Amino acid sequence: MKPLEGIRIIAVSQYGAGPYSLLHLADLGAEIIKIEDPGTKGDVSRFVIPYAKNNDSLFFQSLNRNNKSVTIDLKSEEGRQIFEDLVRESDAVFNNLRGDVPAKLKIKYEDLKHINPRIVTCSLSGFGTTGSMASEPAYDYLLQAMNGHMSLTGEPGSPPSKYGISMIDFSTGMMAALGLMVGIFQARIHGVGSDIDVSLFDTSLSVLNYIAIWHLNKEYEPERTANSAHPTLVPSQQFSTSDGYMIIMCNKEKFYKILCEEIGRPELAHAVEYKDFQARLNNKDQLLTILSEIFKQKTTTEWLDILKGKVPIAPVNTISEALKQPLVFERNMIVDVETTNFGPVKMIGTPIKVSTHTETYTEAPSLGKDNEDVFSKILNYSPEKVAKLQDLQII
Repeated sequence: MKPLEGIRIIAVSQYGAGPYSLLHLADLGAEIIKIEDPGTKGDVSRFVIPYAKNNDSLFFQSLNRNNKSVTIDLKSEEGRQIFEDLVRESDAVFNNLRGDVPAKLKIKYEDLKHINPRIVTCSLSGFGTTGSMASEPAYDYLLQAMNGHMSLTGEPGSPPSKYGISMIDFSTGMMAALGLMVGIFQARIHGVGSDIDVSLFDTSLSVLNYIAIWHLNKEYEPERTANSAHPTLVPSQQFSTSDGYMIIMCNKEKFYKILCEEIGRPELAHAVEYKDFQARLNNKDQLLTILSEIFKQKTTTEWLDILKGKVPIAPVNTISEALKQPLVFERNMIVDVETTNFGPVKMIGTPIKVSTHTETYTEAPSLGKDNEDVFSKILNYSPEKVAKLQDLQII
């Protein structure tokens, strides 16, 4: 039995953050029924380039595996009835619509509790379902900019920079998955559903965490640091080697002392000006100049051989290098999935390992692939009713 087997979630969700949230639940056995609009050819991510064909894309495959797809025109009276029939048979309704849209579509808990008192409705939006910006659209980059992340990213003196990947979308997706499971757990224990409200805005603000508490209470003003350095702990940053780059993080006093021994400079550990975190911060320019010259004398691999297992150290890899690391395969983090349009596809596996569960992966569904299964087996619609709904272009 899969860890989340028996949980059914209706998904009015598309593109990135929402599907990423449900991806992990689907991998662990939750039944995700993705509702797509038959009039628009479904989720917009089916058409994301560069690798897209036949109403499918590698982008769509990466975010929607192990899902089911049904087509329903939710704006029609008949479509609304199908949706309510599904609510009656499900644990949750998930959406990643603009914050004001769930109320307009009447898919919040207050709209659905008369159908299923235990239903959980989860909204992942840009700015939340309340507040002055609920009706505004949002994307990852906008929140990186608004909530200060870009002001901290990049080299001093250079323009603010975004992350290399969609970290706000993905981190909000994970928060939404957690919130959704909390809601379902509460409903199963207490018999009452709820609204779960998660936003890109709140999540991107939440991860400011210790920087925010420093600023709010001590007026700390964070600045961009050279070489991706930690704002206060020295040395914890990127260093150039003779053939590339590496990261060293002496985030405990003991690591700095070990580092000094291993690079052949034990006196740096005992010097008054470098004796502890505060001293090293006060004299960081001088210390980093010394360390930088030392690290340029050997290759990245040589430094890894000397320091790995003694001091926290990592090479700065390209994506290609990252995906070829032995641990990737030891942890089963690249999996093969057979797909209709792209043949065998390699993709990233689930990061959640459950000792009683062996992961299985199926391709993201074609548009409406599971109509018959869902409408006939879950909702017990007759073949005649299904055919009529098809003729009316409701499904």
